[in-house]
Amino acid sequence: QVQLVESGGGLVQAGGSLRLSCATSGRTFRRYVMGWFRQAPGKEREFVAAISWIGGSTYYADSVKGRFTISRDNAKNTVYVQMNSLKPEDTAVYYCAGVAGMALATSEDEYDYWGQGTQVTVSS
Repeated sequence: QVQLVESGGGLVQAGGSLRLSCATSGRTFRRYVMGWFRQAPGKEREFVAAISWIGGSTYYADSVKGRFTISRDNAKNTVYVQMNSLKPEDTAVYYCAGVAGMALATSEDEYDYWGQGTQVTVSS
């Protein structure tokens, strides 16, 4: 069983930055594709970013490309997303997710493990 725990959410003004972390348990973290998703009030959960288990490949939603950066530290079993130039429309609960394998995954149906989420609120 893999457990994911997000942290780093909070309230920030538009234009500001936050870094979310997702700590994972399990010895095979380095073999998991990791992703970040978000869900705004009244909306469906949407893909934000994903990173391959080696960390050499990343993929971003168009809405965050150039502003968000996903990374991972396999020695610490942790994946991050650095969020810069935040906008009010980035306000959501952010979830990290994991799935064993090598291919980048962008659909929530592809992920097997989920964290509990962390709230990010961007004020205008």
